[in-house]
Formats: sequence, C-alpha cells, structure tokens
Amino acid sequence: MNLCRDTEDVEKNIWDGLLCCSFFFLIISILAYPNGPFTRPHPSIWRTVFGLSVLYLLGCLFILFQNTQTVNGILHWLDPSLKDFHIDMDKEYGVNCSDISVERVWSHVDVFALGHFFGWMFKAILIRHMGILWATSIMWEITELAFAHLLPNFIECWWDALILDVLICNGLGIWCGLKICRALEMREYKWESIKDIHSTTGKLKRAMLQFTPESWTSVRWLDPKCSYMRVFAFCELVLFWQISELNTFFLKHVFDLPTSHYLVSARLLLIGVVVAPSVRQYYCYVTDTSCKRVGTQCWVYGCIMVTESMICIKHGKELFKLTHPLNIVVWFIVQFLMSVVCVVGYAIYHKYWSKAGQSKTGKRKTN
Repeated sequence: MNLCRDTEDVEKNIWDGLLCCSFFFLIISILAYPNGPFTRPHPSIWRTVFGLSVLYLLGCLFILFQNTQTVNGILHWLDPSLKDFHIDMDKEYGVNCSDISVERVWSHVDVFALGHFFGWMFKAILIRHMGILWATSIMWEITELAFAHLLPNFIECWWDALILDVLICNGLGIWCGLKICRALEMREYKWESIKDIHSTTGKLKRAMLQFTPESWTSVRWLDPKCSYMRVFAFCELVLFWQISELNTFFLKHVFDLPTSHYLVSARLLLIGVVVAPSVRQYYCYVTDTSCKRVGTQCWVYGCIMVTESMICIKHGKELFKLTHPLNIVVWFIVQFLMSVVCVVGYAIYHKYWSKAGQSKTGKRKTN
C-alpha cells in the first residue's frame, strides 16, 4: 500500500515516515523491553510507556544539537499558528494585587486552577505522604518567587499564590488524592478470572478493575529508622521534582508556546505517565535494602529531565543572562533546608506521637 502512495508532498512524507518509525519502535518496545514495576492494566502498556519515554529522550537529544532557528522552524512546521504567538501574550496574574473582590478572585479560577487541582491529586497518588506533598507545594511557591525575574507568569498576587494555589487548589488535590489512596488500600480485590464470573454486572466490574493496580502498596517514605541516605534521597527527589516542573515553564517560554497548546499538554501527559513507574522504582531503591539498583524507567526519566534543562539553557541564553545568582543560591539552600526539616520532623513525629496515638487506640480497643 505504501508503494502506491503519492510521494510528491515532501512534508507529508517526512511526517508519515516519522509516525511509521515511531509505531514500529513501540512494537519493538513491547516485545523487547523489560517489564516495569506495574502489571495493571497490562505489562505491555508500561513497556509502551517506556518506549515512548525513550523516543521522547531521543527527540530531546536531537533538539539539543540544533540551533534555535531550526527548532522554531520545526515547531512552526508542526503548527503554523505559532508564528503569530509571543509569550508576552499570556495572561498576567500579578497585576493590581490590592484590588481584592469576589469578581477578581473568581477571574483567577480558570482552567489552570483545575490543572493545579488534578495535578496535585495525581502527585498525591504517586507520593502518598501528606507531609512531603505539603512541603513540596510550599517549596514550589518559593521556587516561583526565586525565578519570577526570569518567568513573568510566576509573578502572582499573594492571595493568588497562598490561598488559591496552596490552600485551595493544591490542598484539595492533595486531600482527594490521599483519599483515593486510602480507598484503594482498604479495598479487598478479588482477581478471579472473568470467565468464572457469571453475572453481567460482575463481568463489567471485573473489566473495570483491570485498569486498577493489582496490589496497592502503602508508601511510607519517612521511616523512623531512616538513614542519612534516606535524607539525601528525599532531598534529591524534591530537587528533581522542582527542576522537572521548572522545565515545563522554561520550555514554553523559550520557544514561545501558549500554555494551552497541544504540545505542552502532550508533554505534561507523557511526563505524568512516565513519572508513575519512575517514582515507584526510586522508592523501592531508597526503602528496600534488597533493591541494589535504580530501575531503567527512573534512569530514562532522569536523562529526560537533565536533557530538557540543557535545552532550556542552550536556547534561552539571552533569558538566563538576566539570572540573579543570589536568588538561585538562596533558593537551593532553602530547598535543602526545608527538605531536611521535613524528613527529620516527620521521622520524629512517626517515632513518638504516631506510636503514642496507636498505642492509645490499641488500649481502647482491648478495653
């Protein structure tokens, strides 16, 4: 069929060729790549995710070796409407902060507020620890303050950052995500074969359960007996998380991409799916003494994060010339100190107060 197609359109030929290569690469991924940490809904899906992450990493490496004009040409080829867009056309949030009214506050509750909620709900499902999540949420606002001189859309009113973002959107997302985790942990799953279920309702329920985890591990990052390695590993996790979030904003700023553009959304979706097995592999490496090496998906995600940062620095030279070094140094120190305080504080909490609460509960039950 391909031998008879019209090959006069060069751009269509390139696009079709790239899609065909990607398709067969994903087929090879399903057949050759190792299983990830998840088995539901099917291991082949997570092998496909791993293949997509490798493809994205290769694309980032290709972009890294191009000049800015070439990259912009590729983006304009993918979407010609980008020629008429400039990042300065994005919505500004840090204007007239003293004007606080119901209408003004409601105008800030847009699709991005919904994105905040679902984003932190997803993060809560991944991390599954309230202390880490709240610490990361607060530290992200500090990150926005540190990089606001480079990214204008980080400039927000105090009530927008603290109340709408941290308390309402992030807080509700964290709460809902942890509720979902608890519901899945308490639920008793019966993974019998679908052919043994005779009722139609039962078969439909079993089919839907195929898209839930086979087993749900109660994640406990902050063990009371945590070592110095655990503290370092947690600090590393928080720092990598912040850098990955920063890459999102720097990429769209350097290459003049609208926040709602499909390329930005597709990257966020891909990174979100890739992060899930990466966090699980990293957690196993940090907490399980029998795990001797970090999983392959976690390594690939780390390479993606570093490559994206290098792309931002290379193609955003003019932007990074405006960097205030003191801001970055203070930001790094604050991130490290808050990470250490979070680890030590919650380790002490689990060692003393949590145990005391459990013992009191146990006594009441026995009485």
